[in-house]
This record gives sequence, structure tokens and C-alpha cells, in this order.
Amino acid sequence: MTAHIDAPSNAPSNAPSNAPVNARPVLDASALRLALFTDTYAPQVNGVARTLERLVRAVEERGGTARVFTIDDPDVAAAITAPAPRTSVLRYPSVPFWAYEQLRMAWPSAGRVRRDLADFAPTLVHAATEFGVGLAGRSAARSLGVPFVSSYHTSFTAYAKYYRLGALARPGWAFLRWFHNGGLRTYCPTQSIVDEVNAQGFANTTVWSRGVDVSRFSPTYRSAAVRDAMGATDDTLVIAYVGRLAAEKGLDVGLEAVRRAVAARPGRVRFAAVGDGPYASEVRRLAPPDSWLPGALGGDALSAAYASADVFLFPSVTDTFGNVLLEAMASGVPVVGVDVGPTREQLLPDRGWVVAPGDPQPMANALIALVDDRDRLARARTAALAFAAYKTWDVVWDALIADYLRLQARTV
Repeated sequence: MTAHIDAPSNAPSNAPSNAPVNARPVLDASALRLALFTDTYAPQVNGVARTLERLVRAVEERGGTARVFTIDDPDVAAAITAPAPRTSVLRYPSVPFWAYEQLRMAWPSAGRVRRDLADFAPTLVHAATEFGVGLAGRSAARSLGVPFVSSYHTSFTAYAKYYRLGALARPGWAFLRWFHNGGLRTYCPTQSIVDEVNAQGFANTTVWSRGVDVSRFSPTYRSAAVRDAMGATDDTLVIAYVGRLAAEKGLDVGLEAVRRAVAARPGRVRFAAVGDGPYASEVRRLAPPDSWLPGALGGDALSAAYASADVFLFPSVTDTFGNVLLEAMASGVPVVGVDVGPTREQLLPDRGWVVAPGDPQPMANALIALVDDRDRLARARTAALAFAAYKTWDVVWDALIADYLRLQARTV
């Protein structure tokens, strides 16, 4: 069974540019005590961690209470500040995952997690990851009889081939089906992911889409100084990638496409990659000469990096949504991505371009065409901005939290 809780995910491409933005929350969530279990959380820097931090803030803005159960992370411990007054964050000792050291895993004892959860007295438990802390949360919720929901953020079976985990890909679906079907709802970021997991036997799925903060990501951040640092002039097409630098992001194909575009239009193309990760050294090695590689950025510097580009490159075939797509579009930067379901949903019909995955030449051809046809780029920019303006976080959070409240009411 598939339910739909997020109408804006199907918004038309010509959604009005004056759609309501950052409307004041009016949903009353005072009856909600949310226990969120996740193996990644702020201040870790990734799309899931950022989305979950926003979720906690949205619950509290609507009068609810949240507690986060997550891992510790010595690499970011110095960045952890005191939580907001109503939020508590419990962190369990963790170790690096052997296949991907930037990912940490915790295996807290069942008894401790059950006691910690009982002390909080939640009305709903949400597990955002399927292993470690998320698995412990599932077990504790079911043991205590608390309503349990989950969300599907990461295509682990697709990731398996990139991290020497091929033997796990086949049984992976059986485990994921068992994990998610143990709850009242599985939230997926796009309809294409709902269709994918339904085909694997998932039940009670629905779309929980994503939003974008158009005050943080906006064309107003476009910066002549940043473009100068990139080595760009008015005649230059700046191709940007923002995100985690990792093998599963398709960066080998993307970088080859950029090199071919640079060779085809010498002096008229610059490449910028913002981010860090296990593939960073390969990005530095494979990027064209004179590429702009500042590492990870945040705040206004990140906003300016997005807005100062002309086209965004998204070669990933593994992402279940790609928050960066919305951030790029809100910045006035249309996207060239690969033709996979989640990306296609965000870009088509007129907000960007999708090309065949796994082959750099179609991507290179799309980039070269944009060097030569700026009018085409401008039309896509207008459509991208209109779509992003329609994708407000408040609408997304109201839909999700209203569903939380319906589910917990069913079990009273």
C-alpha cells in the first residue's frame, strides 16, 4: 500500500515564482514526543544529517518534543555545541565502518537503549537508518509497544558494489524489507524510490519529499569575486559539483565529461567541486587544470559557490533524492544529471537535462551545448527557480508531522 503525504513533490514545472515561502508553521504538534534514531546527525555534514536536524527543529517549532539517539563522532566532537533548550541528543560510542571510514557505526546494548527510550516516554519512534542505532531503536520501540516508523534514505544495495560489499547486495533487500515492514510507515524521498521498494515487497510506503531554504540558496549570492577565484569571465561556463566526494557519486564519469567539454571549448569552461570525502584525492587528480577545489564550505561561502556557477553537474546513480539538486535550482543553476528515477523527477520536463548513465560522452555533449546556447540555459534557469520556490520546507514538514500525528492516534 502506498500513501501520499506530500503534494508539492508533484508540483507542475511552471509553479508560480511567488509561491508561499517560509510560511509561519500553524500545525499543532504539542501531542508529539518524537524519538529519532539515526547513525548520522549534525554536525556531521551530509544530506541525511542536515535533513534530520531540520526535522527536529520543525517538530519543536510546532510545539512538539524531540530526542535524538545517535552516534558519537570524535572527528566532529569539537563542533558539537549545546542543543537547543527543548532538544536532547544521546550519543552512543561508535567505531569507523571498515569499508568506509567516514561512516561510523554504534551497537549500543538493547537494555540500555530500551531504558533510554522508556525514560523519554515517546509517542512515536522514527528510525532513519537501518543499522546500528536505527536497528536498536526498532527493537526498543517494538519491545515497549511504541508506534514505529522508518525512512529510506540510502540505496545500500547500489552502494554495495562501490565498497567491496557485493556479497551483501543480494540478501540486502531481504533485510531491508524485514526492517521497514516492521513499522507503520516507510517514508521515501521520491515516487520512483517508492516504486522501487514496493517492487521489493515493502509495505505502507509514502513520499516524504524535501524542501529548500530559498533565503539561504538564492541567485542573490552570485559573486563576481567568487567567479574571479574560479577563473571565470562573463563568457565562461562554470560547471559545479557540490556534495560528498565519494566513488558512488559517479564522479569518475562526471569528471571525464568535464574534461571532454574543456577540450572541446578551450578557455570557455571552468570546473568547481565543493566538498570533501574519500574520493577527494581522485577528484584532485582527475579534475581539469585550473579547477576550483576549495574543499567543504558552509554558510554564505557555500551559497555563493552555488550561485556563482552556471550549471550544476549531478552524475550520481545511487542517490535517493539529492538535496543538492534543489539547492542548485534555488540558486538559479539548472542541472545536468543522469537518467535515473529520483533525478528525472526533479529535473524534467524543463528544469535541467538528463543523460544516459555510465557514459561520459552524452554528459559532455550536454555541457558543450550549454556553452554554445546561453538562451537555453536561461530558460532552464527560470523554470528551476520557479520549481524551487514552490518546494518550501514548511509544506513538507506539515505533511510529515501531520502523518506522524495520525499514526500515533491510531495506536492510542
